[in-house]
Amino acid sequence: MEPRPSDVPADANPLRALSLDTLRRRTSMKWRTYPADVLPLWVAEMDVPLAAPVARAIADAVAIGDTGYPAGTAYAQALAGFARERWGWRDLAVERTAIVPDVMLGIVEVLKLVTRPGDPVVVNCPVYPPFYQFLTHMDRRVVEAPLGAGQRIDFDALEAAFRDVVAGRGRCAYLLCSPHNPTGTVHSAEELAAVATLADEYGVRVVADEIHAPVVALDAAFVPYLSVPGAEGGFSLMSASKAWNLAGLKAALAVAGPEAAEDLARMPEEVSHGSSHVGILAHTAALRDGGGWLDALRAGLDENRQLLARLLAERLPAVRYRPAAGTFLAWLDCRPLGLGDNPAAFFLERGRVALSPGPDFGTGGAGHVRLNLATSPEVLTEAVGRMADALD
Repeated sequence: MEPRPSDVPADANPLRALSLDTLRRRTSMKWRTYPADVLPLWVAEMDVPLAAPVARAIADAVAIGDTGYPAGTAYAQALAGFARERWGWRDLAVERTAIVPDVMLGIVEVLKLVTRPGDPVVVNCPVYPPFYQFLTHMDRRVVEAPLGAGQRIDFDALEAAFRDVVAGRGRCAYLLCSPHNPTGTVHSAEELAAVATLADEYGVRVVADEIHAPVVALDAAFVPYLSVPGAEGGFSLMSASKAWNLAGLKAALAVAGPEAAEDLARMPEEVSHGSSHVGILAHTAALRDGGGWLDALRAGLDENRQLLARLLAERLPAVRYRPAAGTFLAWLDCRPLGLGDNPAAFFLERGRVALSPGPDFGTGGAGHVRLNLATSPEVLTEAVGRMADALD
């Protein structure tokens, strides 16, 4: 019998807690998109049990039928406390937050406040595919500023993009992914301050997707965009969703810098209706009481990053991989294998391993795949073995 969340020690590696048989009983996207013989290492769901404080908050709510409409600021208060403790950020003001359904829909609503249909939004490619999908759907024009050396922000490319879009005399926003998905890059305080300076110079509004903020290596430090000098006019979208595997419990927060508070105040009240009350209870419990579980996860992910590097060196040495400091995702350069623009299709058909196709991430994604590290070492080992065997 699998352990219940309450039975798992807070410092135990949650990536080792569930068997593959148990995981296959799940009915979420990760486990129902492909046939049962496929190992799913694609979408950003983790193979973990709920953290005990989160499970307890949900169970307590269900026990008394507390499943109505959301109210209050407990979620924002929990995030502010987490930010103080983890990042030393003391300026997350609860009154400058707004509840939104999830991070991507929150990004859409914030961009509606500071841009108009047809306006450009700059992104650093390769980047999270929904950036392209949601921006196109809301009639914004995606402008790419490709990442540079070491998969970090290329400030020459970013300034060139800003200069070009501002020359069109329209409003412009910059959708910053921090930590960056799919590369796992954790931007430094100096880089973020440089972003703020450049955005101010060109009159560009910065909207930071910081959904992966809590998920960094144990020796890495996440820096909130709004905490750096010059970022006062920006926005951040945050959530406990990725770090505690709560995608099915919808809730996120939009956070405004001091100079963006009036913009955030214009967000329609009905936007908050898209979040789940039970989701807010779960996210609040995660941020307030789930720190021990999170650190155990981070340690497990550190082990998996090193394991993946060893496995690739042994079985797929031509694949280029650099263990990243953030997210639970791995960006694999498979171009030396000669599998074309979309190696994920080959590994799915021949190896029965589902990975995220690189071309979906925009310019720079061809020949790459994104692999989800948030699984057991046994599943990770089996997946790399299948990928290697598929090439024989």
